[in-house]
Amino acid sequence: MDDVVHKCPDLTEDDIDILERIEPNLALLADLSGADMLIYCSLAEDRAVAIAQARPHSVPPIYDEPLCGKVIVPPEKPAMFDTLETGSSTRGTQGIISEGAPIVQDAEPIYGVDGKVIAALSVEKTMIEKERDRHRPIRFRKALERLQAMVLQGELEGLSTLSPFAEEDGVLLVDHRRRIRYASDIATNLYRRLRYMDTLEKKDLSSLDTSDGALVQKVLQEKRCLEMEAQEGNRIWIRKAIPIFAPTDSVPLSRRLLRLPKTPDRTITGVLILIHDATASRREEKEARIRAAMIQEIHHRVKNNLQTIASLLRLQARRTDSDEVRHELADSVSRILSVAAVHEFLSEHESRVINLKDVSRRILDQLRQGVMSGEEGIRFRLAGPNVYLPTQQATACALIINELLQNALEHGFSPSEGGEISVELQDGADTVTMKISNTGRGLPEGFDLEQDIHLGLTIVQTLVEDDLRGGFELRDGEGVQAIVTFPKIPLGGERKWSDLE
Repeated sequence: MDDVVHKCPDLTEDDIDILERIEPNLALLADLSGADMLIYCSLAEDRAVAIAQARPHSVPPIYDEPLCGKVIVPPEKPAMFDTLETGSSTRGTQGIISEGAPIVQDAEPIYGVDGKVIAALSVEKTMIEKERDRHRPIRFRKALERLQAMVLQGELEGLSTLSPFAEEDGVLLVDHRRRIRYASDIATNLYRRLRYMDTLEKKDLSSLDTSDGALVQKVLQEKRCLEMEAQEGNRIWIRKAIPIFAPTDSVPLSRRLLRLPKTPDRTITGVLILIHDATASRREEKEARIRAAMIQEIHHRVKNNLQTIASLLRLQARRTDSDEVRHELADSVSRILSVAAVHEFLSEHESRVINLKDVSRRILDQLRQGVMSGEEGIRFRLAGPNVYLPTQQATACALIINELLQNALEHGFSPSEGGEISVELQDGADTVTMKISNTGRGLPEGFDLEQDIHLGLTIVQTLVEDDLRGGFELRDGEGVQAIVTFPKIPLGGERKWSDLE
């Protein structure tokens, strides 16, 4: 509900509480009625403001834009102002929305604890929907009118917890004897999928070999809205059941105060059953879960294969007598494990989005455990926020971080020296910055990055420029700081750079 409700001068806290209890129920009511619904409160004698809005899912809404907080004057919605002033329902007032399409407006009063009108519900439909309503059976129209009154009087429990009613959903109206009094065309077609070819109206629910009877029985016992998913033949149906209570006394419906009566004392005259065929969506969800599981298994196997290759290279390194070969093999092992770290995260999570901070932490742990053989006294630090990247960028970043850490260990410190190596991440609006710093020796005199022939920095430059489309620089000072900055690929799927250019 819009905060503007607190600016309405005539509303008390109790009145606002009533409106807040009504608002969540408007969504399903709008779906069933095929109407936009707005609650208006008075700001002054000739001004009112929209404090709540519900747009239907079952038909295209009249208003695409939010109207909460919008102030109106009498010529815009005369029916609503008449209801606010007189406390009477106003029906069938014609109007025109901004696009020039004709609409029909009904207005219903909402009463506060002291019996005064505190707001008006504006029910707005296109002329097409109004004409469609006119051809529906009177029983169904009366049930919807009663449901609307129940919502405004707070007589219904659990309506706001039900899932939305969609355009492709069917409707049954069942009386208290469990006899079908109305079946929409969509509902008839849904039951035909279960091979019920007869007319549904006047049929007893017990004649249908479905879950309808059990659901209605539970609603009649508990006297509240219920939702249930069940297998019907080869279909999966989601049913929503809404009890329709009889009026409790002769007082006009629109003048009852919002007080939840004891449901055991209420008489149910009928039940609305809303049927949604979820077979296709459930099948798609199952297929998506299977695909996700297969992809995770592939990443798990890739990770295992990479770790096996790393183990073979370690074995080969132990058997060589050449320090140079041993060093190169150790570098290769580190590179392989940095890629394996990305696949490990992908094997553990369904998302194709990787948290770069988690990958950085894993690479630092691997250096502590396996690569740092004699560099005691060197501390590692990881700083910065979580940075979420698609796998394409995360893999390149893992290799870059690994190479720069290896370079810092190899060239920044001698075995007897101590110091600190840090990885700092920065997440900007459109860019990511990685800073890998060390407190060891600075760059050699006359160092030129463009002329450097070390394989590690060549790999970094290639990854930054070709894979990340970013920039790379080395800064000399108290140690060396390597800075990588690159634009983020939008999350939501793997995309090529050509898609962004």
